[in-house]
This record gives sequence, C-alpha cells and structure tokens, in this order.
Amino acid sequence: MSDHIYKIMELTGSSSVSMENAVENAIARAAKTVQDMRWFEVVETRGQIDQGTIKHWQVTIKVGFTLRE
Repeated sequence: MSDHIYKIMELTGSSSVSMENAVENAIARAAKTVQDMRWFEVVETRGQIDQGTIKHWQVTIKVGFTLRE
C-alpha cells in the first residue's frame, strides 16, 4: 500500500429534495472534472424556509482527492 497525499476542495451543493441529494449533486458535478475523489466531510448545512416548510437545501462539503504522481 502506498502513501497518499490528498488535496482538499470545498463545494456547495443544492437540492430541493434533501440534504443527501445536495451532497450527491455536488459530488456528481465535481466528478466531471476532478479525478480520484476519495472522501467527503459535511461542514455546513443550510436551508430555505417558505411559509413554514423547507423549500431548498444547501450543503457545503470538503472533498479529498489524491494527487497523481
């Protein structure tokens, strides 16, 4: 097993469905251009309330990806 060096980026995903979907949206979009993503950490969660109900989720995550040789 080799040692890994990670770069960390911060992303904010959004969804009108759920917090989980907001995270998935952020990771799916980043996967189009970022390779070797390995882990994520939720650092902040926000939401929009309209007339007493949740209308939108925003989740900020840190994503670690390995640097290539």
